[in-house]
Amino acid sequence: MKNTFLILLLFIGVLPIKAQDLFDEKESFTKQDSLRGSITAARIWWDLTYYHLEVEVIPDAKFISGKNTIKYTVLKEYQTLQIDLQTPLKITKVTQNGKELKVINQGNAHFIQLLKKQQVGNTESIVVHYQGNPKEAIRAPWDGGFSWKKDANGNHFIATSCQGLGASVWWPCKDHMYDEVENMDMSVTVPHNLMDVSNGKLKKVIDNGATKTYHWTVKNPINNYGVNINIGDYTHFSEVFKGEKGNLDMDYYVLKDNLKKAKKQFKDAPKMMKAFEYWFGPYPFYEDGYKLVEVPYLGMEHQSSVTYGNKYKQGYLGRDLSDTGWGLKFDFIIIHESGHEWFANNITHKDIADMWIHESFTNYSESLFLEYYYGKKAASEYVIGTRKGIENKKPIIGHYNVNKRGSGDMYSKGGNLLHTLRQLVDTDENWRQILRKMNRVFYHQTVATFQIESFLSKEIGIDLTTIFNQYLRDIRIPTLEYQLKNSVLRYRWTNVVEGFKMPLKVFINKNPTWIYPTSKIQSKTLSEKKSTFKIDPNFYVYSKSIK
Repeated sequence: MKNTFLILLLFIGVLPIKAQDLFDEKESFTKQDSLRGSITAARIWWDLTYYHLEVEVIPDAKFISGKNTIKYTVLKEYQTLQIDLQTPLKITKVTQNGKELKVINQGNAHFIQLLKKQQVGNTESIVVHYQGNPKEAIRAPWDGGFSWKKDANGNHFIATSCQGLGASVWWPCKDHMYDEVENMDMSVTVPHNLMDVSNGKLKKVIDNGATKTYHWTVKNPINNYGVNINIGDYTHFSEVFKGEKGNLDMDYYVLKDNLKKAKKQFKDAPKMMKAFEYWFGPYPFYEDGYKLVEVPYLGMEHQSSVTYGNKYKQGYLGRDLSDTGWGLKFDFIIIHESGHEWFANNITHKDIADMWIHESFTNYSESLFLEYYYGKKAASEYVIGTRKGIENKKPIIGHYNVNKRGSGDMYSKGGNLLHTLRQLVDTDENWRQILRKMNRVFYHQTVATFQIESFLSKEIGIDLTTIFNQYLRDIRIPTLEYQLKNSVLRYRWTNVVEGFKMPLKVFINKNPTWIYPTSKIQSKTLSEKKSTFKIDPNFYVYSKSIK
């Protein structure tokens, strides 16, 4: 699933010059940004295959300690290996084959000096020991780290979240999205009265007396930020979903006081699974199951361990993000964060600059959930309603190789881009098959934007290059200037990137008609002298009537 040797070439020449000029803001980046966000020489030569993360959490001291066994395949001879761990955590020792290795620390990047000659094709491993008081989340999940909270009964209630910030904020790893580990084990030790819930399936629980160790195993590739630990006074209930690949275990972990509310609210989970398997294909992690876990923050798309903190309310903490009423028909966190299992965890971006791949498709999945249960009109009204939150101040795509995401418009603007593209597909069924094929073609892969662009252009049958440049790399919204006079319709695109020529569905005298504007004025003679003209609102464009 890895294309490690080609990865450095992926982003060269993707952006057209004029769009790139718009995109380039005067931002400065440090060497630490490059070490975190680029595929360095000390990363590219080895292919990550396995983690065994062992960590003990001591809540009263907000302290953790443990080790990570990291297995890898040698792709190229090299003797320095980069591991990432963020301060104030410290690496205390690194060993290979029982021998302690020298570590050169450069901020949050740590360069392991290997003694054994690394030969191409060999499988090797190192063990990284670490400890400390990890960064405490200030406003999780946006400013992540460890959330050290307590429940209403005074019990510790703890969780991790680290998207963007990086998994190395709480455990040592190869902290770059391009290389996902193929499988992993987790052993988490917590106070005896508490439970840990992590990714994958629970293998066993060891009673150590004052503590318990929960052993979890993940059989599928997983991105680093999708790995999590959740600790609390949990109770558990479950069900089996009969899905496209057979029986899927769906497990729910909630605080004991919330069991009754959860059994009612979490009915959205199997509804979500049914709708998303219809639209996107089988749930990508049958072997690891699906979990919904209550946490002391809003929620996050941790793979097979989706976290939930929407306070058992409909919508987004009780609000409808579309102001249409449709947003209160579902629990936003259950639907949105679970949608990420297909778009973020199954199909994962290589560089966070392409985070739109995660968020735009998942934002659009909310309307597809509505369409499955309430119809196409409801879905369209919802996605169109979310446009009110679009700012169009910065491009959706961020800066590459420095761990810099783009604009937050990747959510609702990205969702509306996809809704617009859907209008170019001849039937709803073909659109559904495109989404399903996408999850097959890129199954368990890390991808770059150009791969998604090329795929959609091919499947839709239209060169979408300028459309993607317009919506992802530019901040302007295409505007159709038109004049309707003496039975002649004149029109053109303005406010667009060079070469933009997206087809547009309009209604002339309420009759659907396709026009094919460019930046040059075109004309169309109408059959009636007095005609009405309206753009299909499903296209995210502006219009301007010229007298």
